[in-house]
This record gives sequence, C-alpha cells and structure tokens, in this order.
Amino acid sequence: MEKVATIIRWLVGTVFIASGLVKANDPLGLSYKMQEFFEVWHTPFLNAFSLPLAIGMNTAEIVAGVALLVLWQPKKIIQFLLLLTVFFTFLTGYAYLSGQFKSCGCFGDCLPLTPLASFLKDVVLLILLGLLLSWYKNSPNKAAKLPFYTTLLAAAATLGLQAYTLRYLPIVDCLPYKVGNNIAEQMKIPAGAIPDSFAISFQYKKQGKLVEFGMDDFPADFDDSIYTFVNRYDKLIRKGTAQAAIADFALLSLQRTDTTVAILNQPQPYILVLVKQPETRSSWIDKNFIELQKVAATKNIPLLVVTHHPEAVAKVWNKPNQVLIADYTVLKTFGRTNTTFVYMRQGTIVAKTSQHRLGAFLEAIQN
Repeated sequence: MEKVATIIRWLVGTVFIASGLVKANDPLGLSYKMQEFFEVWHTPFLNAFSLPLAIGMNTAEIVAGVALLVLWQPKKIIQFLLLLTVFFTFLTGYAYLSGQFKSCGCFGDCLPLTPLASFLKDVVLLILLGLLLSWYKNSPNKAAKLPFYTTLLAAAATLGLQAYTLRYLPIVDCLPYKVGNNIAEQMKIPAGAIPDSFAISFQYKKQGKLVEFGMDDFPADFDDSIYTFVNRYDKLIRKGTAQAAIADFALLSLQRTDTTVAILNQPQPYILVLVKQPETRSSWIDKNFIELQKVAATKNIPLLVVTHHPEAVAKVWNKPNQVLIADYTVLKTFGRTNTTFVYMRQGTIVAKTSQHRLGAFLEAIQN
C-alpha cells in the first residue's frame, strides 16, 4: 500500500507542477481566461485583480506540488490541494455545463483541454487526493529543513519565472502568432473541415413589441411605417467541425479601410509595433524606438504602429500614415507585453520581442 501511495503522490504532485509551469510561462494568458469567467458572471470589476490572482494561483500549484513530492508537511499540503481541486472542479464543471467556454485554461494555451476533459481530470484528482488524505492523515506535519528550503526555492523560482515572462514575453509561445507561423495560413480553415454556418437575423419593433425573422421569412405586412429596425446579427445555425487558428485578425487604416491583405502580401519586410496602452509616450517611445525608426527608414523597411486606440497614439506620435487599427483581443494575443515589436516577411512572423529587448532586436536589423 505504501508503494501505491507513493506512486499516487508523485502522480498528483507532477500534475500540479506541470499545470502551474505551463501557465507560469504565460500568466497573462491565465488572467485573460479569468476575465472571461468574470464577464460571464457579470463581475467585470474583478478584472483588475486577474493578473495577481493568476500569479498567485500558478505559484500555489507549483509550490504545493513540489511540497507534496518532497513530503513537506504532507497532511496540510494534501488538504490544501484538496480544497484547491474542489474549487477547480467547480470552475471546470461550470465551463462544461454552461457551454460558454472552449477551454477552461487549466493547462494554458500549450496544452489546451476541453471543458469536459478538464472536469474529468479534476474529478480523478479529487479521488486520488481523497485516498492520499486517508493514507497520510496520521502523518506528522514535520517542517524538515531540506524539504522546506526546496519548497521555498520552488516559490522563488516560480515568481521569478513569471516576472521574466511578463517582462520579456513567454519563453515558449504556444499561440497562433508564434515566430515561424504565417498569419494568412493560420486564418484558413483546415482542409476538409466544415465551417460554422450562419443565417442573418433581423430584429424589428412592431407596435412596441420586439419581433425577429430571417432573410427568408420576412412578414407579409413588412413596411417601414409599421416595423422599426432594431438590430441585425449573424445567428449560428450549425456548428462547424473546426475553426481557423486565427479568426479575428484585421488591420484597418485610420479611415477604417481594411488593409489586411495588402499588408500581409507586400513584398518587402516590415515591422509591426503592437501597442496596447499608448496613452503615455514613455510607455512605448524611448531612444531605442527612435533609433529603430531611423534604421527602418534607412533600410526602406516600413514601420507600422498597430493599436486599438489611434487617438491616443496621435497625441504622442504624429505619423498617421504609419498607424493601423486592430482589435484589442488581437493585440493582447499577438503580443503579451504592452509594446511588442514584430519583424514580418509578408505574412510570416520572423522575429518578435518586447520593448525591454528592443536593443537586441535593433542590432539584428542593423546587421
């Protein structure tokens, strides 16, 4: 029985460490997933706490997993992991039953699991942790020095890893916008897949009541004097078998003209500067950025600032012909740091860096 308990202990500890490490590689990704839950629960005020919560959750998973492996206060650690798993089971169960989430983010973007798979995984963990608690319930909570220092080192390393990735981008990029990917190819639906099927639906008001109908079933008495337009939207009528990895990428000019195809197909290399929060000049314009503009101009490399807030960019950088507009979701997926610099060759991402490594990026372009 002792061997079985050891095997289960190592299995559970490894699962929590792996889960935490995958998410610690990209804590912002987990914070965005938390924000999805907050929006569904109508608690958007919690969005401000999503990143600290993500960092804390990742650290707790890894540290508790390491503590379980080295047997530092095993009874307390198992009790803590049991409570944590009960909470995770609620989240994954909600994600599965509500049908509003494609993934719960339990293993980050590198190991995406469906809500059902995540829920079943948590149920199994609950059973295993229940067994461990029964086996270790009489185990003394000894705070031995070596296990303690090992656990402490794990906490410091986890926090350090997350600080690094928040400043310099994830070490392993598992998103569709990773280096080497071609955006145009990622926007294509896989061969043989059936796309989602939509029908146009209209909402009108008739005599104060809201009515809805499609293109093929307009009412016989339809007239602008009787019906007042309210809304038009695409209604999903059949779920497809697969979706494109990138479904919402679009680059618009300041005149709201779609320039996506023209940008991705231009023959010469170009640089995209993705700016999520351009409100202050110091947050993205520094001496390296100014030098990058000079080098790009010398080498005839177009430099384009991509933002969701062009008005804020205009206040600190008066070059409207070099500004493009993109959806904020695209910006935060493409580049995790506030300002991300991307060297492109047609639609292919050749290099990507944060503003904190712009010096090395600039040197590479110069050479």
